[in-house]
Amino acid sequence: MMKQDMVCIACPMGCKMEVSTIENGKTSYNVSGNKCPRGEQYAVKEMTNPTRMITSTVRLKNGHLARLPVRTSDAIPKDKIFDCMKTLDEVQVSSPVKAGEVIIEKLMGLDINIIATRSM
Repeated sequence: MMKQDMVCIACPMGCKMEVSTIENGKTSYNVSGNKCPRGEQYAVKEMTNPTRMITSTVRLKNGHLARLPVRTSDAIPKDKIFDCMKTLDEVQVSSPVKAGEVIIEKLMGLDINIIATRSM
């Protein structure tokens, strides 16, 4: 049995939770300290496949600002965040760009796009 403490980020309450791993031939999780059902879902996902949405910027050429705000279309695996940021650091787009326009399709071979969040 393994125990891990974590703070839930699924809602603004920020519950301090304890997650116990139970292995009886099949791994299951016992979550305590959460005040809503989203906390249990968050804890199990964090233990099995943690993911995050990424918001950042890319370089913009010929725009009234130097950077274009972008985000991922879906959450990416947590272990790929630094690779994603390196990829975004190498991208430069030219103005005009519309909000919602796909800047990078299938980021790092994943079924996730990088999308502009502002028209510029």
